[in-house]
Amino acid sequence: MSDFDSNPFADPEIDHPFQDPSVTQVRQAAPRGLEEYNPFTDAKSPPGMAPKAAAPSVSTQPAIMKPTEEPPAYTQSRTQEQSGAAAELLRRQEELERKAAELDRREREMQSLSASGGRNNNWPPLPEKFPVGPCFYHDIAVDIPVEFQKTVKIMYYLWMFHTGTLLANMFGCLAWFCVDASRGVDFGLSILWFMLFTPCAFVCWYRPLYGAFRSDSSFRFFAFFFVYICQVGVYVMQCIGISSWGASGWISALTCLNRSIPVGIIMILIAALFTSEAVMSLIMFKKVHAMYRTTGASFVKAQQEFATGVMSNKTVQTAAATAASRAAQGGFKEQI
Repeated sequence: MSDFDSNPFADPEIDHPFQDPSVTQVRQAAPRGLEEYNPFTDAKSPPGMAPKAAAPSVSTQPAIMKPTEEPPAYTQSRTQEQSGAAAELLRRQEELERKAAELDRREREMQSLSASGGRNNNWPPLPEKFPVGPCFYHDIAVDIPVEFQKTVKIMYYLWMFHTGTLLANMFGCLAWFCVDASRGVDFGLSILWFMLFTPCAFVCWYRPLYGAFRSDSSFRFFAFFFVYICQVGVYVMQCIGISSWGASGWISALTCLNRSIPVGIIMILIAALFTSEAVMSLIMFKKVHAMYRTTGASFVKAQQEFATGVMSNKTVQTAAATAASRAAQGGFKEQI
């Protein structure tokens, strides 16, 4: 065919030098370059290149930081030390609060004294037109330290309960006398006990206790203990209620039941009052003794206070001076 039948736009068939079979074999045998290397294939690395190092294994465990110093062991002794320190702080705080309250009380006392011009007796609270005036100054909030006020108030209420019980005993013996005419002795003694033990209890054991806590007096503490233990013995005897002793105790109440059941029941209630009074007295005696041991009082201090009080008494001083002068005059006359 002629050349006019061929496509003028087709690529001319030109012999390519690299399509020679010898050149193609050499190219296929040649190693692959870096541009043809695939690191994600499992094929071996081409010759002439160093094998790639394996990637380090990644741990799936959480990271844990080790402290440079181990914390101290949380032992029971450490807990006890902390609780002891906290208790000590609370004790000091309470002590400071007591001291502040004591200073406040002293300040109020000085203000009241300066306003009134002195301490006037206010107990017993009698009317102004009464022929006899008060005999004592009694103010627990002013005279007694804060930590002892509750105990002194309880003892004061116990004295009031003692007075009320003696009054009830008098009416009980009167009722017994009404149903049994031979019980006049009991009624008379009940009146005597009411009139005697009411003021004596206040003066002999309550006032020493009041003064002991007010001035921290060892001698007054011992006076209170001596008198009050005798008072407890009297309570026990009244609780028993021996006939003809003027007490509506258990024996007298059971005896009266044979005569009159209503009067016997009244006397049983009075015997219960005497019993509760004896029990409460023993409890308060123990409590006051425990508080006495915390105040620093002792028998030696009581002796010293007694000696100092006796020697500072004007009556004792006058009597001693009179006795000394008479002895000196008698000795002088003998020499003449």
